[in-house]
Amino acid sequence: MTFCARPQSGTTRPRPSSPTVRGTAVSAAPPRSRRLVRRGVQLVVGLVLYGVSSALVVASGLGLGPWNVLHEGLAERTGLSIGVVTILTGALVLLLWIPLRQRPGLGTLGDVLVVGLVMDGTLALLPGVHALAVRVPELVAGIVLNGAATGLYIAAGWGPGPRDGLMTGLHRRTGRSIRLMRTVVEVTVVVTGFLLGGTAGVGTVLYAVSIGPLAQLFLRLFAVRKAASDPRAVAPPSPERVILHP
Repeated sequence: MTFCARPQSGTTRPRPSSPTVRGTAVSAAPPRSRRLVRRGVQLVVGLVLYGVSSALVVASGLGLGPWNVLHEGLAERTGLSIGVVTILTGALVLLLWIPLRQRPGLGTLGDVLVVGLVMDGTLALLPGVHALAVRVPELVAGIVLNGAATGLYIAAGWGPGPRDGLMTGLHRRTGRSIRLMRTVVEVTVVVTGFLLGGTAGVGTVLYAVSIGPLAQLFLRLFAVRKAASDPRAVAPPSPERVILHP
């Protein structure tokens, strides 16, 4: 009986190994899920924050980022809100992706829909303050938050916004550097927007010289680290290099 019991106990010994294997398989799943959840949260927070920060810069009245100079100028001419113009402009720019053979992602479509709505909502809530002591902090806070928002949504890896995608598409089609394409596009939209009545000023210059370094800083801070066993779950590093570097 003793000898019979030993083989039975021996046959049961390997059993704990199967839960271990199962446990390993199960424990490998949550990190992937957490990365996807984190990327989704980063995208949403980044787009919302982008709309809020853009509204702060608009409310300061000290000069807007290049594209918002155009948006404000078009809003002045059409009677539409700047948020609605931002949405419509984003959709039109997205159409330009077709000949450039750019493929939109979830972040691209979210940019078109979310940023303009949040801008209008934030502007409706902000008090109309004309004191320079309030407008300057509004401008600085808006630019810093805009850099954080850019880092958040690009690092999420769901695709660039329509305007950034336009620059990268022109870069690929023409062979010219991203820096040149960005300069040409943004100078064009600033001049056009200013002629239409958009606000260009010290805030425009401050935005132009600071947004690149700020976005670079926050891209590194919010980067989604890759797992060696699951390279598909990683936010691709290319947007950081393509959009912010020549």
